[in-house]
Amino acid sequence: MTRLLEEIKQYQSEFRQKAPAEKQRLMAEATAELAASGIAKGLDVGDTIPYFTLPDVSGKPVAIETLLEQGPVILTFYRGGWCPYCNLELRAYEREINRIRAQGATVVAISPETPDFAEQTANKNALSFPVLSDVDLHVSRQFDLVFDLPDYLIEIYKASGLDVAKHNGNEDWQLPKPATFIIDTDGVIRFAEVSSDYTKRVDPQTIIEYLEQ
Repeated sequence: MTRLLEEIKQYQSEFRQKAPAEKQRLMAEATAELAASGIAKGLDVGDTIPYFTLPDVSGKPVAIETLLEQGPVILTFYRGGWCPYCNLELRAYEREINRIRAQGATVVAISPETPDFAEQTANKNALSFPVLSDVDLHVSRQFDLVFDLPDYLIEIYKASGLDVAKHNGNEDWQLPKPATFIIDTDGVIRFAEVSSDYTKRVDPQTIIEYLEQ
């Protein structure tokens, strides 16, 4: 088992020990409902991505076309810096960033967080790769990743002191599914992993092995 998967397993174990049973039940129910709904399946291998430009943490526009001119791009869509699984995943990419760059590839993380909150996420996890803000989820929608949080889950989040709306700069209470894509220099998706279960993440090791092939 890789380090990221071990860290996720450890966090899940702690969550099961600490969180109220009803909260755990409802969160699991929301995940099952999302999977069963069939919505937000995400783009797939062989699809050409929509070209986009998004601001980084300093507000500077970053164009995916420019990055693809330098080599393949690993796009990882995360829910927000408030999500422990997202932070574990982002840190795992940072651990492997030199090996990824050795393959000529660039990692780019995208979330619906405003640039201010994205900057907090980047700083907290000491990230050296671009962290972009997809406020209002325009790009995430083009990648077919966006879903509405059910009302009961919104209440759970609020009761936990988690204000997703504040992080996202709107009252939509929408999120992208966690997703990882490897995009070649022609803008074609060569690897795609989209999960309805926010606790499941692709290990960077899998990405590196794919790049090495």
